[in-house]
Formats: sequence, C-alpha cells, structure tokens
Amino acid sequence: MGLFADGSFGAGINGVGTFRDLALQGVNTLLIDREDFCSGASAASSRMAHGGIRYLENGEFRLVREAVQERNRMIQNAPALVKPLPTTIPMFKLFSGLLNAPLKFLGWLEKPSERGALVIKVGLIFYDAFTGKDRVVPRHGFDGRRESLRKFPALNPQVAFTATYYDGLILSPERLTMEVILDGEQEGEHARALNYVSFLGLEGGVATLQDEISGQRFTVQPRLIINAAGPWIDLANRALGINSRYIGPTKGSHLVLDNPELRRAIGDHEFFFENKDGRIVLIFPLFDKVMIGTSDLPIDDPDSALCTDEEVDYFLGMVGRVFPGIPVDRSQIVFRFSGVRPLAFTDARLPGQITRDHHIQEDHLGSLPVLSLVGGKWTSFRAFSEQVTDRALAFLGLPRTGSTQSLPIGDGVDAFALKTSSPFSREEIRQLAEREKIVHLDDLLLRRTLLAYLGQLNLARVEQLAGWLSESLGWNKKQTIAEIERALSILAEKHSVYVT
Repeated sequence: MGLFADGSFGAGINGVGTFRDLALQGVNTLLIDREDFCSGASAASSRMAHGGIRYLENGEFRLVREAVQERNRMIQNAPALVKPLPTTIPMFKLFSGLLNAPLKFLGWLEKPSERGALVIKVGLIFYDAFTGKDRVVPRHGFDGRRESLRKFPALNPQVAFTATYYDGLILSPERLTMEVILDGEQEGEHARALNYVSFLGLEGGVATLQDEISGQRFTVQPRLIINAAGPWIDLANRALGINSRYIGPTKGSHLVLDNPELRRAIGDHEFFFENKDGRIVLIFPLFDKVMIGTSDLPIDDPDSALCTDEEVDYFLGMVGRVFPGIPVDRSQIVFRFSGVRPLAFTDARLPGQITRDHHIQEDHLGSLPVLSLVGGKWTSFRAFSEQVTDRALAFLGLPRTGSTQSLPIGDGVDAFALKTSSPFSREEIRQLAEREKIVHLDDLLLRRTLLAYLGQLNLARVEQLAGWLSESLGWNKKQTIAEIERALSILAEKHSVYVT
C-alpha cells in the first residue's frame, strides 16, 4: 500500500519508481503492497507513454512539457518495453472548437465539443516544441482527405484531415513495473520490495505489517512513510490516523479485440479520436490484437471498478464511426478491464477538467513525516519519483548521490515474458516464479505475462501453468486446485473472461 524509508506502501508505478530512486541513494527502503505488484491503478492504464496533448487546453503547459520529456526518456531508457507509436487523429471539421480552447482555458466553457483541424494543428505545434533538443520521435504531419484515405482505406470517407504525431506504447506496464522493482533491489540489501503484505497500524512510531499468505506479523520503525496507494490513499491515511481527502478518482475502462480486419486497418498506428461530446477514444495495436479505450467517469469506491456493458457499447459504436465498414461486436472481445485514476480531489464538474498533474501532500504523525503521492501519469513516473525522493532525502538529511534520468530499466533486451508466438516452457515458468515473486496463479496470468490480455488461455493451459508453478512454489494438489479456482474467478468477475 507504500514505502518505509529507513517506507512506502503501494507498489504501483509511482511507489515503485520512488523505491528504485531511494535505493539508488543508499536509503534503507521497504516497499509493501497488500496485493501483487502493479495490480491496482497502474495495471489498468492505456499503455501510453504520452505528453497529453489535450491537457494544453486546460493550460497545463508545465505538465505537458514534463510528460513529453519523460516520454522521450522512457523510449530511450526502456527500449525493449516502450516503443515509438505513430498516433493519428481523424478530423471531420476544420473550424470546430476554434473558440473552445481559449474559453475553456479562461474557465468560461464547461461543455466539451469536437475539436477541428486548426485547433489540433496549433496544439501539435506546441507539442513538438516541448520536445526541444532531445527529440527521439519525428515531428507531426498533416494530410488531407485524399492522402488520409490512401494511407488508411478503411477510414470513414467523410474524414476531412488526419494529423499524425508520435508518442510511445508501453508494451507491458506490469513488465516495466517489475523491472523497476528488480533494478531497485539490485542496489543492495538495504532495498526490499514485498507483495501481499498489509499495513495493520502504527503505534509509538512502530508499524505492524502482516504477510497475507502466512499470516505472520512483523514490525518496522520508519523515519518516513510514503503513501503511494493511488486511489486508496485516503483509506491508507485513515489507517495511519490521518483524516485526508486528497483523491477524487475517476474510472477508465478498456477492451481488447481479436479483429484481424481492424488490426490491419490501423497498421502500427494508434487512432486518437474525439467524439462530439468531447470524450476521447483510443484504438491502437497490442501485438496481434486491438485495444480500445478509455472512459473517464467519477467513481466512489476504487474496488468496484468494472468495465460495464454501457461502456462496451460506447466503445464499439465509436469504432464504427471511425471505421464504418469494419464489423465489430462483442464476440470479438477477448479481455476487458477497468481501473481508477488517483486524481486530485476537486470541485471540477467534468472529469476532463480535472488536472492530471501530480503533487505531494505532507502530514505528520508526531515527528514522523507522511508523504502522500497525489495524481500523476504513467509517463511521468520517473520525474514524480525524483521529486518525492528529493523531499524524502531532505527529511532524512541525506544528499542525492545519483540520478535516474538516463538510468536504463531492466537489462535492455526483450523479456521472454512478452513473447506471444509460442507457449511458455516449464523452465521459463520456473524462472519467473523464482525471480519475480509470484505468489498466486493470477500473478502469472495477468501481470508476469500477457496471456490473459491477448486471449491465449484455455483450461488445459491454465492447468498446465498451475502445475508448473506448483513445482516451484511447493503447492500441494489442494492448493493447486484452489489457485486454479481463484484465477478463473478473477478472470470471469473482473475481466469477463470465461476459460473453457
């Protein structure tokens, strides 16, 4: 749920990034999460390393500049996991939205609308400029109707223009998170990350933790606590005795489709499309599948986030507007998921008006500092982690001894857990189990591999993988059956995946 320095709870990307940075500075650091690593908000992202071009409309120039620069660093520092992604915006009007952007910036407009070509052109000029001298992707380009349809014949023939710019695709956020954790632990015995460990309480400066598998309890005495619990930050603070309201979460859902015709139509491009109601829809390649997202809906309980039938209907309908000649239907869905953005609490009336920026909230339990990490984007996790680490070092009276700006993530080669063309071997599963702290079967199916996301599971494969895991983890027959039942239940209830 966080970090204990000398600490954090919450092993999503912000907590994990801070863990690595603190470890690099030689700080005694313990990272814990009550569930698996990258199993909450960070696991339900749109898999984009992007600057957030639409945030320019909210006047968030600092955020966009930082995100663009961090996008470039991610592509450079994790080339096996983050790839340049050409992103195409289809536009059906020239002038629509011309006055909306400045009016919205001034706070005089709340109702969103579809943006026209001129507004998008201005935004892309700013977007390219923020890259500066550290350019790692090409500049944007514009095409008229004829060239757009030549490049993308299946595109709606009513398209007036297309704009193509570049962002990044995170092939597997779960994989990237794991690599950052392993990098942190490689700094030495002073840095340890534990999954399935919960925080029970704090008394007299001593934190009591519990291993959720064995039930064993143990204590630590932190000099600093970092609350990186994402959408659960306020709940975690209450467990510490802090009454906070830092988070105003919104829900985002996605689908993964097995539709070869749509996959061929988009090629290697993401399609970034804005509906007339101002909602954004993404259509992009995920290996041989197509991912579609995302919604942006207020939600009270982060644990209740599910991709609803209404969202499915909306996504499929939007695909039909962009590629009207390509049939899409529910039978093509191989996976669906929903997550919660840990956005800052605000009185903004529309989710799209809520800032995606990050900041640190500071509380104290006596002399013990508690830092809550509010907001943030996957793309800018390294920069946010650096800011948190600098704040922590100031509390601890320690100097910064190293930077993560150019620090590679992982070993720089394609991780075998990303392969999609052939089944895993018993030896590969053994390596994953021993190296990457697998506790449950669903850890393997959902977070160490892409098997579930890509619709590559059947009952025989699930039983085979469970059997191989049992050899490494010491499960008996009863435990193995229980793990299979647990995994199948999670797949069905959270992802509408029914394995047969």
